[in-house]
Amino acid sequence: MTQSTETTAAPQSNQRVHLAAPVETYDTTLRDGTQREGISLSCDDKIRIARRLDSFGIPVIEGGWPGSNPKDEEFFLRARDEEWEHAQIAAFGSTCRVGSAPEDDANIKALLEAQTPICTVVGKTSPFHVKEVLRTTPEENLRIIEESVAYLVDQGRRVIYDAEHFFDGCREDQAYALETLAVAARGGADTLVLCDTNGGSLPWEIEDLTRIVRVSVEGPIGIHCHDDGGCAVANTIVAVRAGVRHVQGTINGYGERCGNANLCVVLPHLEINVGRRCMEPENLDQLFDLSRFVAEVANLAQDEHMAFVGRSAFAHKGGIHASAVRRAVDSYQHIDPALVGNQTRIVVSELAGRASLQSKAEELGISTGDGSQYVEVLNRIKELEARGFSFEAAGASVAMMLERHTQDYTPPFELIDYTATVEHREQRGMVTEATVKVRVGDEVFHTAAEGNGPVNALDKALRKALLPVFPQIQNFHLVDYKVRILDGSNATGATTRVLVDTQNSSSRWSTVGASTNIIEASWLALVDSLEYGLVVDQRN
Repeated sequence: MTQSTETTAAPQSNQRVHLAAPVETYDTTLRDGTQREGISLSCDDKIRIARRLDSFGIPVIEGGWPGSNPKDEEFFLRARDEEWEHAQIAAFGSTCRVGSAPEDDANIKALLEAQTPICTVVGKTSPFHVKEVLRTTPEENLRIIEESVAYLVDQGRRVIYDAEHFFDGCREDQAYALETLAVAARGGADTLVLCDTNGGSLPWEIEDLTRIVRVSVEGPIGIHCHDDGGCAVANTIVAVRAGVRHVQGTINGYGERCGNANLCVVLPHLEINVGRRCMEPENLDQLFDLSRFVAEVANLAQDEHMAFVGRSAFAHKGGIHASAVRRAVDSYQHIDPALVGNQTRIVVSELAGRASLQSKAEELGISTGDGSQYVEVLNRIKELEARGFSFEAAGASVAMMLERHTQDYTPPFELIDYTATVEHREQRGMVTEATVKVRVGDEVFHTAAEGNGPVNALDKALRKALLPVFPQIQNFHLVDYKVRILDGSNATGATTRVLVDTQNSSSRWSTVGASTNIIEASWLALVDSLEYGLVVDQRN
């Protein structure tokens, strides 16, 4: 949004100064992320996401488990023909089976056949898992770790070793957990990754045990956290403080159960607040778009309250907050949102003050004169929200209120009356018809239209009336229509809120209506949507 010229920026302590060694970012969205319930990526989807991660500057992209399914095998086959600008592709698999040699193991063979420069191998750290899951001895587990890593290294691969259940294993038998890392390092593992697989560790546990590893084992250490306890991001950051040089996670925190460490939160913290380089320079401002791209390809709704990249991350609703932000933009923001590609937003609601409306008017390009209409508009917003309206997601309806309260505003059309009927006719079934009478200037238009329901019929009749005068309406497309029942205890007499999304070739806008009559609620939102589109079109 456009900030007022009154706005000033306070000095911030989040300038991107990198004083320590860089941290390697390892993205596992295409493997661990797809284990989230509700995600199913095609091979084309995985290639698209990998390309976007590469252009963003992620240095290591884990493509999947080549021995597990044909889709992942296809991904690695296609990945060989891609020209990766920044990233190296990693294939994921486990150590060889108990009692077998790596060169005879189908999983190890699949890792090599993937022909990736990096192989990530997961092995058991916890004595409980060695005994109950692998059903073998601690000594045999150490053998398969060391020999699997050594064999892949001998085949010219960089090996990243994921120590599964490392922190749980340390609680059971710290000496044995450290020994599993030592044999992986002896086998030639390039990086040893400490995994909080069950996601239940707390930050101080992660930090203390990571420091112990740093003085006990040679070579770079990594971290891989799950979010079952809600601490994956914090655990990842404290691990970096304790000496970790390799961070694993997923975009938007996707992953099994409660998800993985969210790179959309981890990366800004490391880059801005911790001062550790973990991606290509100057690409951080693409993070907002990257987060949305992955959500779209995964066919999941974006979490708009996510730190850094949610639309609400820098949205100000309270009147005091909005007023302060107009005077000093950093007064209620922990970083400049532009650093991650986001922006400051002022949300108008019954909690708004004059500053909120003034900012919204400037954002929408509405001339407000001396601003005397703000009090009247604020009172109208509070009154309407008490009756069931909600303007947080309906900026175009707020714009129309502001427009209608300016002295020189002339509406492009005025409603005289409308009707909508629903009938069941023999041989035709359900039939809906609407009539609309509107005034445009000195002329009255009276039209009728049929639709598949009363709202659709009203929309068609209104457009039919206005098209002769405003042909641009044919480019206004209703793209979403949401209905919410606000007080279901009143049964069929409940208040209904309707939110309508409309777009043309250049923009999209939202309007709202509310009433105990769903037809009236829909009509109010429809009228605002067309009037707003016409006003913006005439202004441009």
